[in-house]
Amino acid sequence: MSAFKLLLLPGDGIGPEIAAEAEKVIALLTRAGVAQFEIERGLVGGAAYDAHGVAISEDDMKRAHAADAVLLAAVGGPKWDGVPYDVRPEAGLLRLRKDLGLFANLRPAICYPALADASSLKREVVDGLDIMIVRELTGGVYFGEPKEIVDLGEGQKRAVDTQVYETFEIERIGRVAFELARKRGNKVTSSDKANVMKSGYLWREVVTALHKREYADVQLEHMLADALAMQLVRWPKQFDVVVTDNLFGDMLSDEASMLTGSLGMLPSASLGAPDEKGKRKAMYEPCHGSAPDIAGKGVANPIAMIGSVGMALRYSFDLPKAADAIEAAIGGVLAKGLRTADIKGNAPSSVSTSAMGDAIVAELAKALG
Repeated sequence: MSAFKLLLLPGDGIGPEIAAEAEKVIALLTRAGVAQFEIERGLVGGAAYDAHGVAISEDDMKRAHAADAVLLAAVGGPKWDGVPYDVRPEAGLLRLRKDLGLFANLRPAICYPALADASSLKREVVDGLDIMIVRELTGGVYFGEPKEIVDLGEGQKRAVDTQVYETFEIERIGRVAFELARKRGNKVTSSDKANVMKSGYLWREVVTALHKREYADVQLEHMLADALAMQLVRWPKQFDVVVTDNLFGDMLSDEASMLTGSLGMLPSASLGAPDEKGKRKAMYEPCHGSAPDIAGKGVANPIAMIGSVGMALRYSFDLPKAADAIEAAIGGVLAKGLRTADIKGNAPSSVSTSAMGDAIVAELAKALG
């Protein structure tokens, strides 16, 4: 039986609650003989700041580098609004992405049939939806320099964020998108703002050249980011794989999440470049935040966190059948009518975080025999 080392970073807010449900799934996978998982635990975000005065400690960064994959739940909350900018909770997340070289963020937006009526859009618009948004994660305006606030005197300040991309950064995220499309619907939509941004002009130029040179068998279309945002709520099923930069990917994937019924439904994978053995550094996390307003109430939706475990099985551990089983277990539980509060819709009642996790584990146990 294969053995893998996971670093679990529960983080803040609802993070520890949903991380506990992911641990139940991992424990079942070990008991069922799918693989042996060794879990180490660390601190990130506000929890790390409270303990160490930083958003992630050097020891936990070493653990992240040594792990086969990192599982992160959520970071942040109003408790830490006043801490210095460079040690704010989100700085831990950004450091993990940057230091591990996690340039490719995969965010699937799948609408389970049982949740089609939970979407804010009509059933016929979202039923059967299956989009993969590929977001460049270590470049662009979030990391570009200069990034500063300058005091101009006389009560005036100037804030500067810099959008920067180089050819190699665009090519490598483009390759991820094209390779994924070949295994899906064979279509890539590349999104930018080439009409007003030099970085967008280069993005479109590089993606077009890469397509012509290496992926001419895949259908490629270009769409301005604002137009794509409109089309996502008009007719989202026209899309297969969407590839875009860090800023637009952040916004468009959150928009896509609401097509599925709730941000609590979306897992994600952040992948680095393959090494000489074909292994990638990787981190898996739900797309939602720490939701401090419901923390400790036992009502958070753990599905995105559990789905992130499934993505780890698929992209880090080469266990696609087990990943399929997790997705099927989630679908099976939803088909039985179980709902957490965020996806309750017109259902007469909702279940707790732990009850939803237990139900998914029970459904998964049946599938694994």
